[in-house]
Amino acid sequence: MFGYATDETPELFPFSHLIALKLSERLDTVRHEKILPWLRPDGKTQVTVEYKKSDGQVIPIRVENVLISAQHDPNLSAEEMKSALIEYVINPIIPQEYLDSNTKYFINPSGLFVIGGPEADAGLTGRKIIVDTYGGWGAHGGGAFSGKDPSKVDRSGAYAARWIAKSLVASKLCKRVLVQVCYSIGISYPLAINIDTYGTVNEGKSEEDLYE
Repeated sequence: MFGYATDETPELFPFSHLIALKLSERLDTVRHEKILPWLRPDGKTQVTVEYKKSDGQVIPIRVENVLISAQHDPNLSAEEMKSALIEYVINPIIPQEYLDSNTKYFINPSGLFVIGGPEADAGLTGRKIIVDTYGGWGAHGGGAFSGKDPSKVDRSGAYAARWIAKSLVASKLCKRVLVQVCYSIGISYPLAINIDTYGTVNEGKSEEDLYE
């Protein structure tokens, strides 16, 4: 199980994935509050961000593109939808300093999105494992969270590793960190613990210190 944290946002979460999650949340908000009453429940978001690296630290520079696929009522034009989603979903969420004239917007690029939910795309539990964690930043273990209660270490171990990672970054011991723990059924103490600070551990400390 893995936990990841980074100082690029106040939430100690990857900027690119945080923005994608907030856009999804905003889609729900504008639908429930009837700001965009033609929206339906299904939807997905993706954000591509340009970063620079500095001594292991990652710093977001700008948003390259924003993709939103949102289920909608029939008889809505593509231009209407694009304009409304930029105004009421994207602009309130993405800080303006990250948007520029070269930022591209892909709104329902496949065309109509009228049929959604399990009618369009059914599946078992254990899906969306990268969305549930860090959007590809850090790492992900073999187990999913969906459909599992906290007695399963796939979930509780990953939550605990995230808590540890956040504590290390919040305490200014490093700028970003990946925490890995490995368990066996029937053995309470981890078989392995690993910490990777990507070279951002604070001066005067070592990864061995953080491990202790």
